[in-house]
Amino acid sequence: MAMYLMLGKYTAEALKGASAERTKKARTIIEGAGGKVQSMHALLGPYDLAFIVDFPNGGQAIKVSAELMKLTGVGFLTSPALSVEEFDKLVG
Repeated sequence: MAMYLMLGKYTAEALKGASAERTKKARTIIEGAGGKVQSMHALLGPYDLAFIVDFPNGGQAIKVSAELMKLTGVGFLTSPALSVEEFDKLVG
């Protein structure tokens, strides 16, 4: 499994639908695609949400990003991520 950082940005319309129930549905979509949620965070700044998720492959990450957009109206920037330790091994 590979780690991905998903950064989400609300629209005014998407924010109206925010709820614990919608968050639960988002988790179900992620897990249904073989993903595992490490953590979910609300942010201040240029992005409103940050999810750290493990996926079996990049295709599943793309699929989930699109499915979450359909469900929530939140646009996600989804990027592969490495731990700093893994990064150090690669470049050190």
